[in-house]
Amino acid sequence: MTIIQLEYLLAVANCGSFSQASEHCFVTQPSLSMQIKNLEEELGVVLLDRSKKPVIPTEAGAVVIRNAREALRAYNYVKESVNELKGEVAGTLRLGVIPTIAPYLLHRFIPDFVKHYPKVELEIREMKTADIVAALERDALDAAIIAGGMCPEGIIEQELFNDRFYAYVSPSNPLYERSNIRIEDIDMKELLLLSDGHCLRDQILELCQARRSVHASYLFESGSLDTLMRIVDNTNALTIIPEMAVPFIPEERKSQLKTLAKGATSRKISIAVRRTYVKGSLVAALKESILNVTGH
Repeated sequence: MTIIQLEYLLAVANCGSFSQASEHCFVTQPSLSMQIKNLEEELGVVLLDRSKKPVIPTEAGAVVIRNAREALRAYNYVKESVNELKGEVAGTLRLGVIPTIAPYLLHRFIPDFVKHYPKVELEIREMKTADIVAALERDALDAAIIAGGMCPEGIIEQELFNDRFYAYVSPSNPLYERSNIRIEDIDMKELLLLSDGHCLRDQILELCQARRSVHASYLFESGSLDTLMRIVDNTNALTIIPEMAVPFIPEERKSQLKTLAKGATSRKISIAVRRTYVKGSLVAALKESILNVTGH
């Protein structure tokens, strides 16, 4: 049994496909298949049900995969510990970022991070919160940048900063004349939301204490805040955006930004990691770089 065999096994379990796993591991599919076959022969059990699409672990495979994750975590911790002893921040950091943060934050801290930690290889994926949690739980990610308060037990959050909410209002909307808007004055029939699966949508619905069954003359949901704002520009609607999106609004549209009066009008931006995470120095470096560029 080798580390490579365990890594290949986990790749198939995570990807659900031998072909995708081989691409992820940068090896040919026959080589990956042979290594897993050798592992199965050594253990005397079938680890993967190849008749299913996607490929799924057998009962024995689930046991081996669970232990393989722990073994690889310990293996990586050896390298991490040695790097720390040498005073180096080095290795690979697999990072997930939610879509309502990625466009507004990544470009700000990545140059600083790369400059100060040249021996770290960043692997970044834009993912919804539920997918991030699942990836953290199966050790497919080392850390994630999320809106805090959305993770289950077993995932810990390191708070970075507060990100205030603003209303972005069409000039045709009656609320446009106000500089400050009360949540209770927002007409839910005119509020545009992100599509299901985006935690910002859930936070806004909770903020408005709104029912999803509110009747509207039309319904538009999007995975993009920029798309929602363009719809607002050309209708009488409004949407709610985070403060980190504000610098990207053209100067001639800044008058459409309105502060929200009192209440829970912000979200907490956090780094999420597994409770048993091992890449402490890399996560600490990530946190430092983000705080440096955001001024928090």
